[in-house]
Amino acid sequence: DPVPETFDPKNKLWVEIWNDVFMQYNKTADGTFEPLKQCNVDTGMGVERVTAILQGKKSCYDTELFAPLFAELDKLRGLAEAPAERCKSERIIVEHIRAATFIMADGITPGKVDQAYVLRRLIRRAIREAHQIGIQGSIAVPLSKIVIDNYSEAYPELEQYRANILLELEKEEALFSKTLENGTMEFEKFISRVPAHIQNKVVSGKNAFFLYETFGFPIELTVEMAAEKGFTVDMKGYEEAYRKHQELSRAGAEMKFKGGLADHSVETSYLHTATHLLHKALRMVLGDHVAQKGSNINAERLRFDFSHPAKVTPEELKQVEEIVNKAIADKLPIVCEEMTLEEARQTGAIGLFGDKYGERVKVYSMGEFSKEICGGPHANNTGDLVGFHIMKEESSSSGIRRIKAKIDFKQEA
Repeated sequence: DPVPETFDPKNKLWVEIWNDVFMQYNKTADGTFEPLKQCNVDTGMGVERVTAILQGKKSCYDTELFAPLFAELDKLRGLAEAPAERCKSERIIVEHIRAATFIMADGITPGKVDQAYVLRRLIRRAIREAHQIGIQGSIAVPLSKIVIDNYSEAYPELEQYRANILLELEKEEALFSKTLENGTMEFEKFISRVPAHIQNKVVSGKNAFFLYETFGFPIELTVEMAAEKGFTVDMKGYEEAYRKHQELSRAGAEMKFKGGLADHSVETSYLHTATHLLHKALRMVLGDHVAQKGSNINAERLRFDFSHPAKVTPEELKQVEEIVNKAIADKLPIVCEEMTLEEARQTGAIGLFGDKYGERVKVYSMGEFSKEICGGPHANNTGDLVGFHIMKEESSSSGIRRIKAKIDFKQEA
């Protein structure tokens, strides 16, 4: 049909396919505009929306991009034939699991903060929607397999990290499925206590935090569930309960040191160097999904937390230990350079994902073996260390492993 001259922007049948930005002027320091020597048109185009148009579909959910995912979802639901229209729950499930799969291919695992929390929200919302439409079994792993199979040619990292992605999804789904039913029952109790005649129905912040802390309900999920029942959530009360919980946790936690270091003694500095060697060795043995998630170092030992979905085997630990000791035996020079964050990234330096850095950072290189953004201090040469020994490997939390290790020190004559 021809496009009308006017349309109602509230009409959801209208979808923006792309937009054009006509760049004609340059804004100077004094706020005046001067014409550009060359005018340009910047186009932002939605590839999936264009696909829908080219295939004559109403939305991207009707295209071949989502067809295999919906087919798998129908199989999981036990449907003999596909429904005429896809409901909101179905769309949420396939989109969220697809997004989660791609996020995990970047080495992120479900957790309580930052990107890890966003990932957890996506997975748990999808699981809850699956229960809403009567699916009791696993949905995350079967759907993720479809995503990996369909997209890995264009995005090879999906196939590279297939095993890790599927293992993490299996663990997260098992973890949340255990508490989803009980948490939902508790939620229903909360709202049933509010008299029907009350106009402004509210789930208290205290109760919302209880659902989060006890049953793992992300606050966004509680807000959505409340809205379905005509309730709102006292967000200010939730944030206050969350803040108090954090303060109590901090008060009861072990002493934290700046940069994970107890002091700047020679022993602590050498163990700090050992954590860099360990980090690199773990990535070499286990894969590039390994990322530092925390460290604690004193004069006697190091403790290093890192992302990995499974227990590190004795054989893998032996490999890691051998690689670190080879780097020590090679007596690699340790050099500190100061540069901009962008320059550091271009050199391939590893940084803590999600950390806030200043405009200029220090980068410590250990020969060609390791390069990390770090505040120091370190040894002058890897040969200053004598021997590296892994004492223990254990789970720190879901998707996070912990290694405790020590080094030998040269005996003074």
